[in-house]
Amino acid sequence: MQHRRLGRNGPAVSALGLGCMAMTNLYGPVDEAEAIATVRAALDAGADFLDTADAYADGKNEELLRKALADGYRAKAFVATKFGNVRDAEGKPAANGRPEYVVAACERSLARLGIDAIDLYYQHRVDASVPIEETVGAMARLVEQGKVRHLGLSEAGPETLRRAARVHPIAALQTEYSLWCRFAEAEILPACRELAIAFVPYSPLGRGMLTGAIRSLADLGENDRRRDHPRFHAGNLERNAELVAPLLAMAERKRCSPAQLALAWLLAQGEDVLPIPGTKRRTHLADNLGALDIRLSAEEAAALAAAVDDTRVQGTRYPKGQLPLLGL
Repeated sequence: MQHRRLGRNGPAVSALGLGCMAMTNLYGPVDEAEAIATVRAALDAGADFLDTADAYADGKNEELLRKALADGYRAKAFVATKFGNVRDAEGKPAANGRPEYVVAACERSLARLGIDAIDLYYQHRVDASVPIEETVGAMARLVEQGKVRHLGLSEAGPETLRRAARVHPIAALQTEYSLWCRFAEAEILPACRELAIAFVPYSPLGRGMLTGAIRSLADLGENDRRRDHPRFHAGNLERNAELVAPLLAMAERKRCSPAQLALAWLLAQGEDVLPIPGTKRRTHLADNLGALDIRLSAEEAAALAAAVDDTRVQGTRYPKGQLPLLGL
């Protein structure tokens, strides 16, 4: 297993992590036994960087991870979870970064996960109503108490990162990044490098679009959450699927899967980039881990980026109600 470091002086974790969100019925039915077996297969393979959040299925994702970490598997895992992605009184997407909430959320996550300390604790969405210094200050106190080991932010903007890092070292920023979603390259990724913060791309396979398996709405189950995302709406989805053609062609030439090539491209963006592809099946896990064996030259990586034109992607990356919470 290849390893990369979280931050300048942070821990070394697997270069490819495992996103656990889909293991609790967000992208269709889940076989819990298979999901648990997938987590354990990842850990047995050395992919120790596990990612969950209290918002995933209202805490049930963390509870599933607790089951997977039983029988000695906790010792193999580096567990990241998140707080602060909530719903307001009207049920609309919101963020909560109040210091007292940070403490309460951490206690609940520790209980659901069944662990003594969270290895990496992210603020899931930045709360514009609370100074980031206050939120990170509360997170730092959790580190002092031994309940959290390292701190991270998710979907934070460059200035928020700089202010947060002045309060406490930030080990990682988690933000969407893939061949078809490269907005972070302009300011966010450079800010991470300025501050020696590792960059953790979520949805590195474009929520499945970069696997080549999604061509129309018929490929998504009726209860699949992706149906709510504008990029997967009828019309947008078909046009976006066409943009994947260069990826499929290069994958065929290199005799690998499209998913492996898309992940290899991300890994080639720098030693500080640690993608966390999500899956709920061991077969997909094995395919994803195969990306570690693929080498892209700088010329190949640049050619692929130019061929998969992310500026032509149709639809925003989140539904309208969630957009105000991004990049604060």
